[in-house]
Amino acid sequence: MYQEKLIQEIQRKIDPSKSLIEVIADALDISYDAAHRRISMKSKFSIGETVQLANRFSLSLDKLFQQSDHILVKKTAEIQSFNDLSNYLEHSFKSLTEFEPNLQTYLYYSAKDIPIFYTINTGLLSIFKKYVWLNLLSPDGLELSFESFLSKTPIDSRGQKLYDYYSSIRVKEIWNDTTINSTLQQIIYFSQAGLLTAENGKMLCEQLKELLFSLEKSCVPNNDQYQLYYHELLILNNNVLVGNNDRKSLFVPHTMLGYFITNDKDSCRHAFNFYQHQLKNSRLLNTAGTRDKKMFFNKVYQKIDRYKAQVSADNGM
Repeated sequence: MYQEKLIQEIQRKIDPSKSLIEVIADALDISYDAAHRRISMKSKFSIGETVQLANRFSLSLDKLFQQSDHILVKKTAEIQSFNDLSNYLEHSFKSLTEFEPNLQTYLYYSAKDIPIFYTINTGLLSIFKKYVWLNLLSPDGLELSFESFLSKTPIDSRGQKLYDYYSSIRVKEIWNDTTINSTLQQIIYFSQAGLLTAENGKMLCEQLKELLFSLEKSCVPNNDQYQLYYHELLILNNNVLVGNNDRKSLFVPHTMLGYFITNDKDSCRHAFNFYQHQLKNSRLLNTAGTRDKKMFFNKVYQKIDRYKAQVSADNGM
C-alpha cells in the first residue's frame, strides 16, 4: 500500500508525457528493468530509495505514510560541544528560513524561558547562556569558570542570523511570571558556586533588564510585527509554531535545546488552534492599559533587582 501511494504521488509530479519507469530509473540510478520491477510491485523500494525519491520529488513522508495516531518528525542534533552548538544554530536557521523571512510569515513562541532568539548573539548575556547550556549538555560539564569560558569563546555570527530572521517576521510571544526565572536562577547558581564573579553576575542582571526594556518599548499598539501576551495560568513549554498561508512547522522540545520538528498538517493545525485559544485567554500587553503593562514589567524589573542584590550579598559586596 505504501509503495503504491509513493508511486502515485510521483506520477502526479511528473510530466504526463514522460515514462514513469524511466523517471524512477534516472532518479535512483538503476536499470530500466530494476525500475520496472519496483513499479510493478515485484520488488520493493528500500528505505534509502524511498527517502531519495521523496527528496527528489519534494514529497512529504509525513503525508504519505503517517497513520492517524502517528506522525513522522525530524530531530535536531544532540549538543555536547561548542561546535555542536554552532551547528545547531546553523541548522535551526535553515529550518526556519524554509519560510520566507517577511511579514507574511508568523511565529508563535510559548516562552517557558526567555526566547532563544534574544540570547544567541555575541553579548555577555548570550555568552553566559551558551556557558550554561554547555555545562548542562556536555557529558562532563565544562569544568571552568564563566570568565575562563568568556576568554576562550570565539565570536560566532550564526546566532545573529537567527535573531535577524526573527526580527523580520511577525512574532507572537506568550510569557508568564516565571519566564525569566531560569536565567536568574542560573546567574545565582554559578555565582554561589564561585564560577561567576559578582561583577559579571550584576552585569548579566543589568543586560537582562536592558533586554526587557527593549521588549517593553516594542509593546506598542501599532506594532503588529511584535506582540507580547501575558498569560497568568498557562504552563508554558517553549513550543514554537512557524508558518505562512501555505504551510506550517511545529517545533516541540524534548531536551533543553533539542526539538522534534513536524510539518504534519493536522498536528500543526491543532497547535495553531491551541495558540489561538490561549491568546484569547491572555492579555496583549501591546494594547493593554498603561497600568496593566507597567504592572507586568515592573514585577519583572523588581525580580531582577532582587537577584542582583543577592549576587552582591553572596559575594560580600
